[in-house]
Amino acid sequence: MRNKLLKEISATQFALTELGLYLDTHPCDQKAIAAAKEVEAKRDELVKQFEEKFGPLTVGIDESGADFSWICDPWPWEKEAN
Repeated sequence: MRNKLLKEISATQFALTELGLYLDTHPCDQKAIAAAKEVEAKRDELVKQFEEKFGPLTVGIDESGADFSWICDPWPWEKEAN
C-alpha cells in the first residue's frame, strides 16, 4: 500500500509539472487549467492519505504539536520500510 501510494503521488506530481509547463506557453487553455486543478486535487488527496497512514512526506511542523517520532520509523533504504 505504501509503495503504491508513493507511485501514485509521483505520477500525479509528474502530470501536474507537465501541465504547468504546458500552461507556461498556453495560459488561456481552459481545458488544461481544469485538468491541472483536477490533478492537483487528486495529488493533494493522495498525499493526505499517505500522511495519515505513514507520516509526513515533507519537512514541516505539525499543527497538532506532535513530536518528531517519525524519526523512529524505518528509513526508505531499510528492509522494514519496503
